[in-house]
Amino acid sequence: MSSVLVILEIKDRIISRISWEAMAAAHTLAEGRGLPVDIAVVTSPTNPILAKIQGKPPRTIYAVDHKLLHAYTSDGYAEACAQLIAHVKPAYVILPHTYQVRDFAPRLATRLKQVLISDVTGIETHAGASVAPTFIRQLLQGKLNARYSHTGTGVCLLSIQAGAFRADAPEASATTVEPFLPKLEAAQIRIQPGEPFRASAQTVDLGSATILVSVGRGIKEEANLPIVQELATALGAELAASRPICDAGWLPMERQVGSSGQTVAPKVYLAVGISGAIQHLVGMKGSQCIVAINKDENAPIFEVADYGIVGDLFEVVPALTAAVRKVKG
Repeated sequence: MSSVLVILEIKDRIISRISWEAMAAAHTLAEGRGLPVDIAVVTSPTNPILAKIQGKPPRTIYAVDHKLLHAYTSDGYAEACAQLIAHVKPAYVILPHTYQVRDFAPRLATRLKQVLISDVTGIETHAGASVAPTFIRQLLQGKLNARYSHTGTGVCLLSIQAGAFRADAPEASATTVEPFLPKLEAAQIRIQPGEPFRASAQTVDLGSATILVSVGRGIKEEANLPIVQELATALGAELAASRPICDAGWLPMERQVGSSGQTVAPKVYLAVGISGAIQHLVGMKGSQCIVAINKDENAPIFEVADYGIVGDLFEVVPALTAAVRKVKG
């Protein structure tokens, strides 16, 4: 029976957050196609991290292990994944859209003579097994949505954009861990392993925050930022911003959310004085709960908000801060 195979990524000795999102995307696709989900991780079968696989239980976890995979190379990963795919015979392979995946996944797709549909933000399944699912990815910094379908007979390869899917809540499982030992030879590794790629150091990692209070141009001037900062402090949240605020130098660029900033998916996202340009929505639409405060009832932000407050932020935000402080005592 075919399956949906998710290849998770270990970063800094933990499974990366975007890997859980890729797993959620896999279950969305699998449920729509009536398929089981399998997981693969490049690690030792005895690694305790395998016992911490969260979300909906997969059918099997494949621990892909070989001494030539201990240091990452695109040659090694592409060959090992190709052998695993030949063994499992999945209908779909889903990967998190990370720097590492961007490096080896195109090589893997070429080896399999398939096309990689990268940076997917949405999956639409259709009634009837004969109708292929539709995969959505964005073009022109989120201004356009493009829809793709895989019509070939081979495996369909996808990578999932960070923040596009909400990671599933942990569930207890009794999943089978199966070692998979690919046949690799040193001559196949033509690339010398180097230091893992690291993004520029940031003092703020908005992607790990559970609550974000994000401010937009509705704040009017830099002197008014403390109003929103007080709300963030009361909530124990990180302060974020839309691009105009960072472009003006009112907050550092590392606090920008959007297509040219960070992609986030917190439990709660408060958008204060943000109209909701598509470039901003691209970076935060995966948030579990979106609360918007804007005096314009027709602002696009309300189209994606779970809760909306139509009002002057200079009246609403201080009142909300006072209410939060009262609750917290």
